[in-house]
Amino acid sequence: MAGTDSTKASLTGGSPAGAGGGAAPAVVLVEPQLGENIGMTARAMLNCGLAELRLVRPREDWPNDKAVAAASGADAVLDGTVLYETTAQAIADLETVYAATARPRDMTKRVMTARHAAGEMRELAVRGRRLGVLLGPEAMGLNNDDVALADAVVTIPLNPAFMSLNLAQAVFAIAYEWHQALAMSPGSEDPGAALAMPKETRPATKAELMMLFEHLEGELDACGFLHVTEKRPIMVRNLRNLLQRAQLTEQEVRTLRGAISGLSSGRKG
Repeated sequence: MAGTDSTKASLTGGSPAGAGGGAAPAVVLVEPQLGENIGMTARAMLNCGLAELRLVRPREDWPNDKAVAAASGADAVLDGTVLYETTAQAIADLETVYAATARPRDMTKRVMTARHAAGEMRELAVRGRRLGVLLGPEAMGLNNDDVALADAVVTIPLNPAFMSLNLAQAVFAIAYEWHQALAMSPGSEDPGAALAMPKETRPATKAELMMLFEHLEGELDACGFLHVTEKRPIMVRNLRNLLQRAQLTEQEVRTLRGAISGLSSGRKG
């Protein structure tokens, strides 16, 4: 369906900013397999005013001619695409991340529909929160370690007997709800102003959380808590999920790391 009109202003304004609703979420594709799917994802994003695309270890070389052809003119998204080696690096500067998956996970983590997530993202964006949405490879979706890095899981309610979506469809479903959440909020008043973070602190970035995780896990390895090899990955994911749900601030992360250092130095002394 054609609908490009170069005489009209883009909702993105040439940047990742959403129209009147704070910064739009980044879309992070983990190990996408086909250039065509990346291009169609870029097209779906720009349809809904999203402009920031991040790729983690794409299977095909980048830049990719097939992606350009499939994007149907969404060159602004492709031109700004950034590549990363790991998921942790791709979300390091973000403060709240949603993992899109249709498969049930054995984790204690919030699960919400795309519509619910979009409403929450809009409120967080107005407060200046940096956001992202993770999507996994076409064949298998996100692995559990990537899901554990997210604050919540996003699902798209569909026919329970057939919930298969291609990558661009999944991105469009979430991006469309984001676009609708903006449209439903004229004036972009901040409904959560009373809940805004005090100026002396801010939400912890994913990079700061990763340093906390690695610090804690290193000390737990040193004291023998994680000594059972086959149980270690599950225990680590459980700890990371617990800390993700706390929605820690930067100050709280520093306090926890200080507490871990204090306990470890006391033990070594």
